[in-house]
Amino acid sequence: MKKTVPALVGSLLVVGSLLAACSSGTSTSAPASSPESTQSAPVPAQEPVKNEEQVLRLNMEEPATLDPTYAEDTTSGAVIRAIYDGLTRLDENGEPINSLAQDMKLSDDKLTYTFTLRDAKWTNGEPVTAHDFEFSWKHALDPKTGSPASYNYYSIKNAQAFTSGKAKAEDVGVKAVDDKTLHVTLEHPTPFFPTLASFLPPVNKKVVEANPDWANDPKTLVTNGPFKLETWAHKNKIILVKNEAYWEKDVVKLERIEFSMISDTNTELSMFENKDLDWAGGPISGLPVDAVAPLKQEGKLKTKPKATSYYIRFNTERPPFTNVKVRKAFAYAINRQEIADNIGQAGQTPLMGITPITASLKPEGFFADNQQEEAKKLLVEGMTELGMAKLPPITYLYNTSDRNKAIAETLQATWKNVLGVDVKLLNKETKVYLDDQEQGKFEITRSSWTADYNDSINFLQKFIEKYSSSNITRWHSPKYTELIKQSYVQTDPAKRNQILLEAETLLMDEMPLTGIFSDVNAWVQDDKVKGVRIDPLSKVDFKWAYKE
Repeated sequence: MKKTVPALVGSLLVVGSLLAACSSGTSTSAPASSPESTQSAPVPAQEPVKNEEQVLRLNMEEPATLDPTYAEDTTSGAVIRAIYDGLTRLDENGEPINSLAQDMKLSDDKLTYTFTLRDAKWTNGEPVTAHDFEFSWKHALDPKTGSPASYNYYSIKNAQAFTSGKAKAEDVGVKAVDDKTLHVTLEHPTPFFPTLASFLPPVNKKVVEANPDWANDPKTLVTNGPFKLETWAHKNKIILVKNEAYWEKDVVKLERIEFSMISDTNTELSMFENKDLDWAGGPISGLPVDAVAPLKQEGKLKTKPKATSYYIRFNTERPPFTNVKVRKAFAYAINRQEIADNIGQAGQTPLMGITPITASLKPEGFFADNQQEEAKKLLVEGMTELGMAKLPPITYLYNTSDRNKAIAETLQATWKNVLGVDVKLLNKETKVYLDDQEQGKFEITRSSWTADYNDSINFLQKFIEKYSSSNITRWHSPKYTELIKQSYVQTDPAKRNQILLEAETLLMDEMPLTGIFSDVNAWVQDDKVKGVRIDPLSKVDFKWAYKE
């Protein structure tokens, strides 16, 4: 196929759901993967410089929200991780460690967690209590709230039933016994629940109920994390400052984190080279495509595989993508290896499925890449089945990013060259793009998803409900839903993997979406910056960061 990769466009911007997290070495927090553990984390060897120089400067796009209830994009998640604290946080290996939970116990049947909270305060001086967690989690699950991330709580007993209107709030398995004790009862044993808990921080009940716009203004935003919001100049900058009321403030060495909002990745890289930024690129921003190879050759580029799928979704309620053969035609026509090599350039792996290689049960994929002749044949058959002599207008929706643009233009040229189809490109800023996706205002749209825990179920469970913010394809299969539900209760790992493999096989047979590549993080940083943690799930945590 003819190469159609633009020469000076592209970035390594990561967008998808997700709440950002990581952690590092000076914490006194205990590892949470073992509920009885009280071991302390190691202390870094270097000493930070004096406080007035403890300012970290980065670049990112505008966060969609700073309310954890609604956050799904990576930039929102990164800021939320800095200004909120959950029951656990993640260490550099992506393993949970105790945070607000001073102690965690698991019942013998592995269905009930008992969390004992430590003394901690909100930025308005009020104590953080178990009641805040109960309110927050039920608030996220309430169908009236409309949280796009409600599925993250579905391992809790009756959580999904409540969201679906089949149970009441009091039926949900989260209960504050008193101010310091939280009981969480699960639908089934969930070994990764302590990891889930790391990105389910509480919100302040009084604040949320008193002001629906509480999260949009530094004056009303009440948080409980290592940092607090000082400035939010929309489309310009966000400034965080150290939270002196934080329970573990002594390990927080940075005094300020300054996020600029420059959309052009070339400008961002220039700012880094001019010492105006301490960091450029992933996981919350990107690098210009044409800069990746030179930076790699110079030994400046840092890369790390991550549990992220970059993929495209079809709106199965809009013709011609109501037809599976048409969907497969557009999917099979793509040359993923070319996109990974010429746009990614940092070690991305072609993805012929939906689960990234870090969690895939079939890393070789479910179909062959770049099947041009098969794609042509399927398009003709699909149009015949639809009774179409000509395709209706087709638009590809993507959010603003140099890399997203490069991939969009490559796909556009591919579909024209291979299928003879004209596809219009529509570029929107992330918040508008996400709104359009949820409202179904697209024929094809780009997506990415970074795992909250490294298990294929985290990707596959997004598509069990036809009308949900996590399944914007509007595709639904009762058999697929049943397979996912079977995997929830199957305790034999081999049998569970077989069920999930069958589910992903069905998903790829129906093709409401198709993978492009399994992604990596790539960035450059000032040598003085230490302690920024980027874990295998691509979650970034600035709690332990400092300048040497």
